[in-house]
This record gives sequence, structure tokens and C-alpha cells, in this order.
Amino acid sequence: MKTSVIFDVGRVLYDWDPRILYERLIDDDRALDAFLRDIVTIDWHFQHDAGRDFADTSAELAALHPQHADLIAVWGPRFNESIGPAIAGMHELVRDLDAADVPLFAITNFSHEFWPPFRARESAMFDRFRDIVVSGDEKIVKPDPAIYRLALDRFGVRADETVFVDDNAANIAAARALGIESVLFTDAASFRSRLVELGLPIAATGETPRAEPCAHDDARPYFP
Repeated sequence: MKTSVIFDVGRVLYDWDPRILYERLIDDDRALDAFLRDIVTIDWHFQHDAGRDFADTSAELAALHPQHADLIAVWGPRFNESIGPAIAGMHELVRDLDAADVPLFAITNFSHEFWPPFRARESAMFDRFRDIVVSGDEKIVKPDPAIYRLALDRFGVRADETVFVDDNAANIAAARALGIESVLFTDAASFRSRLVELGLPIAATGETPRAEPCAHDDARPYFP
């Protein structure tokens, strides 16, 4: 019997793409693509999720690419601008689960510095969650099994009584290895259907309004 749900945040609850921010700052499409591909890379950003301070990572990157120092510097203070709207149907799903008194939790790979302002901005969503484990606070990132063990202990739930959803296959595999029912996220309707199959007390259909489109293309980087 599944009694609780653990969510990922990026690309499950909210869209995320650095292009949303930087297309406002770089007019030339080829220059934009090169900057996102070669300068502010996913590996560089992953350091923030692992707990490093932006002041340190940005200084190191700017020293390597001084011609881009001003653009690198905005990553931290304007990080919220790289996060798009809630994924269509997910706010409604969270609302319905909360209304049914299903305990809600999250495990997110997120900077300890970037998380608090985002959490405050999206309080309407996250106030429904009983606890959230943030990788940057713990200095442990998915798919390290240690972050799942820490979360289960902190949340006070057993692996066999919860459902975990994430958009990254490696994160799903790591959770499954610990006995957690894990769902690779594709869209809200499919995830809702799976929760109904697992016995969660929500309706099989819910409002799934289309999210407002973002002014960026469909080439989206990996959000861990």
C-alpha cells in the first residue's frame, strides 16, 4: 500500500532551462548556443547542486573566460529567471494529493543558495509539502543512494510505502535499487494514472491546463 509521494522538482514540477534567462541577454542565436554549451555547462552548474558556493564557482569560471565574466555573474542572482512555469497539470495533482491528506515530500538537486528564493516565490506549491531534502544543503546529490536513505529517514517513511517520481533515469534506477516504487516522469496525466493504479486516493482525471509557452526552443538541458 503506497501512502506518500516523493517528488523531484526540476522538469517534474517546474520547467528549467538556462536559455530562458540568457536569451534575454545574448541576441545572437549561435553565440547563445555556444555560451550555454561551452561556458555555463551542466557539469559546472552541478557543483552548485553539490553544495559549492556560487561566489567560488563563478570566480573560477570567469578566470577561465574573462570575456564572459559579466554574463557568468548573473547566473546566481538571476537564477529564478531560468525556471519556467509549473509543468502542466502538476500543481493540480499536488493540490489533489494534499487535499486527500497524502503526505508529500521532495528530493531535489538544487543549490543551497538558489533554493530559498525559489521556495519563497513558489510557496503556493511548496507549502503543501511536509519536508524537502535539498542536495546543496546536504552536499549529497542524486543519484547517490545516500540522499535517498537520508530522505526516507527524515521523512519517516519506509521505501515500500512511498512513490518517487523523477525525470532522470539514473535517479530512478538508484531509488528502485533501494526498494522505492519509482516512476520516470513524462507528463502529469500519465503520472496521475500511475498513482491511481498504485491506490493513491485521487481522481483518475484532473485539470491539466496548458502551461504558458516559454520563449525558447525545445532543446532543453538535463536538470538533475
